[in-house]
Amino acid sequence: MSFLKIAHLEKFFGPMQVVKDFNLTVEQGEFVSLLGPSGCGKTTVLRMVAGFEAPTSGVITIEDQDLVRLKPNQRNIGMVFQAYALFPNLTVAQNVGFGLRVKGMARAKIGDRVTEMLELIGLPDLASRYPYQLSGGQQQRVALARALAVRPHVLLLDEPLSALDAKIRVSLRNEIRLIQKKLGITTIFVTHDQEEALSMSDRVVVMHRGIADQVGTPFEIYNKPATKFVANFVGTLNTLTAEVTNPASGKVRIGKTEATLGRPLPAGKVTLAVRPEMVSLGVTPGRETVLRGRVVEVDFLGSVIRLRGDIGGAVLAFDTFNNSSTPPPSVGDTVDMALNAADLLVLAD
Repeated sequence: MSFLKIAHLEKFFGPMQVVKDFNLTVEQGEFVSLLGPSGCGKTTVLRMVAGFEAPTSGVITIEDQDLVRLKPNQRNIGMVFQAYALFPNLTVAQNVGFGLRVKGMARAKIGDRVTEMLELIGLPDLASRYPYQLSGGQQQRVALARALAVRPHVLLLDEPLSALDAKIRVSLRNEIRLIQKKLGITTIFVTHDQEEALSMSDRVVVMHRGIADQVGTPFEIYNKPATKFVANFVGTLNTLTAEVTNPASGKVRIGKTEATLGRPLPAGKVTLAVRPEMVSLGVTPGRETVLRGRVVEVDFLGSVIRLRGDIGGAVLAFDTFNNSSTPPPSVGDTVDMALNAADLLVLAD
């Protein structure tokens, strides 16, 4: 039985539908990310789970208890906001203990719980400080501790790292994941950053125009995208138009090169995709499909050099390691680009 279940969730703001038949089941202790561009509906889904928005239709349950008719303070859900939302006139300790005071917990127990939470987030010595005396990363830790202090059934994180600089973001996302695993708390994390979603999550929900385009593990989302949107939104991707020459065996023509995908394909033209790391410079064992093209761009990225080759109007990006004794090809050079046909994805609309 799933711990958290969202079924046929929809939301209209006036005539505009922002969430369309959204379905998701989350197991207890699972970390699930809602990933997508701004305006795709991910935060609206989170706010409906929290109770800050009422669904137009649909069901939200935790352990089979219907949440839709419950107020936010009746759901036992912790939420961390993008803007922290700390009370500026309260100390760190008072902020962390705020929800416990609202619940009527005894003062001594509140003190013990606050101390436990500050130890958990690594800020035991800052209990008497005010939010303005903290860095952005410290404020976000305090917001996390406040959400966890009430021992919620589910933790909701609404782009909590977007206001932080890159180095702190990486550090804090690792801390959040460690804390989540330690407590075993069911977590839904909203982000538009694919690296955050792929590195932190047990599963990722890629959203597009109010719809869950694909739900899967980070490995599945990256390596086996189900739609063109997922393929292009997550990671760097090459897309190629190919003519199917034998639908039964999956034989296609890419430019002047024949390749066999080894699986049935529809007749006509198909869109194929391949990640840059699946393409190598020159003829390579195990990569039997060789495309010849002209180098149109060379980007030096330190340990890696990214090249782009024109193969009859389509541009194929691929990476090669920097070798100090062997300079890369130059723009205008003709090169062979090798790949395994089995790595070619057929993208659906």
